[in-house]
Amino acid sequence: MTEKAYKTMGTAGAANLALGIILNVTGIVAGVLLIVNGARLLKAKQGLTF
Repeated sequence: MTEKAYKTMGTAGAANLALGIILNVTGIVAGVLLIVNGARLLKAKQGLTF
């Protein structure tokens, strides 16, 4: 019985680690995209004349 729990904990730990890495990469990519788009908007704002 303890071996089954040991294997389950190992699988859950590996899945959590993989999911954490994927979420970190996704978060970094989203942050970079937001910064780039924000900079482009600020640059384009300078050229507007009302």
